[in-house]
Amino acid sequence: MKKYTIFWFRRDLRIEDNHGLFEALSGKNEVIPIFIFDQQILKKLPKSDARLEFILVALGTIDIAMKRNRCSLGMYLGTPKAIFKKIIKQWPIEKVICNTDYEPYARERDASIAAFLEENNIIFESYKDQVIFEKDEVVKNDGTPYRVYTPFSRKWLELFSQNPIANFPSESHLNNLAPLDLPQLNLEDLGFNPSQLSSPKYIFNEKIISSYEETRNYPAVDQTSRIGTHLRFGTLSVRKMVQKSSENENPTFLKELIWREFFMQILWHFPHTMTRSFKPQYDRIEWRNDPSEFEKWCQGKTGYPLVDAGMRQLNQTGFMHNRVRMLVGSFLCKHLLIDWRLGEAYFAEKLFDYEMSSNVGNWQWVAGCGVDAAPYFRIFNPTEQIKKFDKQHEYIRKWVPEYQELNYPKPMVDHKFARERCLTTYKSALNAQAS
Repeated sequence: MKKYTIFWFRRDLRIEDNHGLFEALSGKNEVIPIFIFDQQILKKLPKSDARLEFILVALGTIDIAMKRNRCSLGMYLGTPKAIFKKIIKQWPIEKVICNTDYEPYARERDASIAAFLEENNIIFESYKDQVIFEKDEVVKNDGTPYRVYTPFSRKWLELFSQNPIANFPSESHLNNLAPLDLPQLNLEDLGFNPSQLSSPKYIFNEKIISSYEETRNYPAVDQTSRIGTHLRFGTLSVRKMVQKSSENENPTFLKELIWREFFMQILWHFPHTMTRSFKPQYDRIEWRNDPSEFEKWCQGKTGYPLVDAGMRQLNQTGFMHNRVRMLVGSFLCKHLLIDWRLGEAYFAEKLFDYEMSSNVGNWQWVAGCGVDAAPYFRIFNPTEQIKKFDKQHEYIRKWVPEYQELNYPKPMVDHKFARERCLTTYKSALNAQAS
C-alpha cells in the first residue's frame, strides 16, 4: 500500500535550503506539504495583524513552486492535533517531518503531536533549521549552559570553525511532492482584516555587513539589514546569512547572529524566563505600573523626543531601530518603573520581527534582571542618547515633527528624579531578598 510523508511547515517558510523539507523529499515516500494556522496562537493576535499577511505571502510563494511540480501547499485552520486527526484519516501517513521549534509552547505542542502520532504508528521527526547550534551543542566543558554572552560566543565560534555549514538543497527535490490538490486559505478565511503596514524589506549585502559596526547605532542612517522578520519566519536560511557574514572581515554582524542564538539557548535552558526574571530576586521589585503612564509610553507621548520617535516608528511600521529599542525599554522599566513584562507584551503585539527569545532576553537586559552581568543601575539618559546617536535630530524630526512646538508635551518625569527613584526601588527589593 502506498504511504505518504507529511512535511509540516512552521517557522521555515521557504523552499530553498530547508533542512526538514530536504529530509522529507529525500525519503522513499511522496511528500504532502502542509501549514497549520494554529487557533491557539491566532486567538491571541490583534484582528489586523500584519504578520499573518506576511505568512500568507510566504506561503503563496511556496505554493507557486509546488504547483510547478503538480502539487499545492495544504493550508489548515484549527489545533494541530485536530488537523492531524483529520489528515491521517484521509491518507495513509507513515511519517511526519518538521523543523525544530524551541519556544516553550512549541515544545509542548510537538511533544503532544509526537505522542499522538506514535499511538497511530506514525513516525515524528524534527530537524535543526533555524539555528546553527541548538539545545546542548554550545555548553561549558562541564555540560552546563552558558549564562554570559562573551564565553558563549567564543565557544560558538570555536565550534563553527570546526564544523562547516551544511547545505540542504531541498529546492532540487520538489519532483518528490505528492500530486494532490490541497486546501488553501486566505485572510478572510482566518477571520482577520487587512493591515495598514507594509511587509519589511531586507537589505543584506557586503556593504551592510562591512559598515555595520560604524552605522548600526544611528537610527537616522537606517543601515540595519532588517533580516529579523525573515529569520523569525524562516523565509531566509540562517545558514546562508551566517556563511555570508562569516566571510566578511568585520565580525560585528556575525556577532549579532550569535546573540540571537545565545538568547535562544537561554530560553531553551531556562524556559521560566518567558514570564519570570532570570535573576529571581528581581521579581521582588515593586513596579508602579501606572496605566496612564504606560499609555503615554505606548503612544509615543512621553515628552522625551527620542523615546517618542521610537514608539511612533514601532506603531506606524512594526519596526524600531535596535539602539532606540534599548532606550525605550530602559525608559519604561527604569524611568516609569513599569514591569518589563508589559513592555515585552506590547512589543510582541507590534513587532514584525518579534522573536520570543530575543524579545524576552533584551527586555530583561534593559530591566537589569536578565543574564547580563552589568549591575541594575545602568540607566540610559534619554537626552544624552540624542547627543550621541541623533545629534542632528533627523530621526526625531521624521517621527516627532512637532517636538519643538508648544503642543509637544513636557517630559512626563524628570530624569534625575526618575533615576534616584529607580535606584531606591531596586535597592530595597534586593535588600529585602538579602535579609
